[in-house]
Amino acid sequence: MKTLAAALLLSIAVTPAMAGESAGLMLPPGFHATVVADELGAGARHVVVRPNGDLYVSTRKGRDEPKSAGVIALKVGKDQKAVETTHFSEVEGGTGMAIYKNALYVAGGDGIYRFKFQGNALVPTAAPEVVVGDLPKGNMGLAFDGKGGLYVTVRAAGNICVDPKAPKDQKPVGLKPCPLLNNGGGVWRFDAEKVGQKFPADGQQTVTGMRDMMAMAWSKDMNGMYGVMQGRNGTAKLVPGMPEEDTVSEEMHRLDKGTDMGWPYTYYDTGLHARVLAPEYGGDGKMPATEGNYATPVVAFGSHQSPVDLQFYDGKQFPQKYRGGAFVVFQGGSGQEMLPNGRGGYNVTFVPFDKSGKPGTPEIFANNFAGPNPSDRNSGKAAFRPSGVAVAPDGSMYVVDTMKGRLWHIMYDGKN
Repeated sequence: MKTLAAALLLSIAVTPAMAGESAGLMLPPGFHATVVADELGAGARHVVVRPNGDLYVSTRKGRDEPKSAGVIALKVGKDQKAVETTHFSEVEGGTGMAIYKNALYVAGGDGIYRFKFQGNALVPTAAPEVVVGDLPKGNMGLAFDGKGGLYVTVRAAGNICVDPKAPKDQKPVGLKPCPLLNNGGGVWRFDAEKVGQKFPADGQQTVTGMRDMMAMAWSKDMNGMYGVMQGRNGTAKLVPGMPEEDTVSEEMHRLDKGTDMGWPYTYYDTGLHARVLAPEYGGDGKMPATEGNYATPVVAFGSHQSPVDLQFYDGKQFPQKYRGGAFVVFQGGSGQEMLPNGRGGYNVTFVPFDKSGKPGTPEIFANNFAGPNPSDRNSGKAAFRPSGVAVAPDGSMYVVDTMKGRLWHIMYDGKN
């Protein structure tokens, strides 16, 4: 299926219909937010919902006091306030997480773990099963295709792929083939229910050319897996005279078998609306990538926004325009320098899709996480940074923050 690339610049326009503040968030008219729980702990990452409405938040070990390591389970009341909160497991990692056949799958530091529940018990009592072991340590995304497949992203162990033996006072030289793509920098498919699988022997690689990706989800409407890759950093600093890197895209792709997203040899430029050669492979910021069967992104978002989660909306509570579309969580750009106008991201962005799989114009859905001023969108100043999103059985939505562990509930009633 051919896809259409749509550029979304760093300063994404807020939809003109944006309504007022609700629990600190800016939302479209008719949407309202409440705080489900506060202070779940720094390092909270993703959130999922069981069919019975129970919530689970993954956390990164060592980012906060020990009690916040592993997984946090929450039971909420009719008022969407947490009435029970329990920490369990010591699975380290806190990135990918999903519910499949009423079991909880969690991406740990070196494997994919499965927690089985006894009936509607909030917390599993049995030890987790290792579904996939021997994975390289690092951020991972996971998703299910509904056809028995478990997909796992394995990041490349680097930002660029240069020859370490090249003189440091000369132009960097990229390695080709890049060794970081050997058992890394791609997506692997495993059996969703089989325990004891080992990476990479028991998996099948389906995608390559990926730098880093935690945002991955299956679209039932489009019958395909999608993901948003975090683009490369420091491109402008590699070669003197290179243009600034504000046009290095965060790329959203349909992850069909055989997809090559082009890293590290290329990147997609939102200003040129084209894939160009990376400077360490002879690029000058404009030279097109003519060699290689590289995929064109479905959507090319602006640079350095840090996409960390992706969710297709399959509920019925939100208006028709949202159904079948994608919500992308941008944690927000980071850096030591405080920029007066802030950095990109710090929001949840919505991408509409039509029935043919063609994307519409992306728009900010939930904003104001960092604060009301542009300068708040700096990693050292932001009040909150969204990191995970989940759709509830009733069609409402949850969003979790990674700074303090605040959890919001967003619902639609059409009232302003």
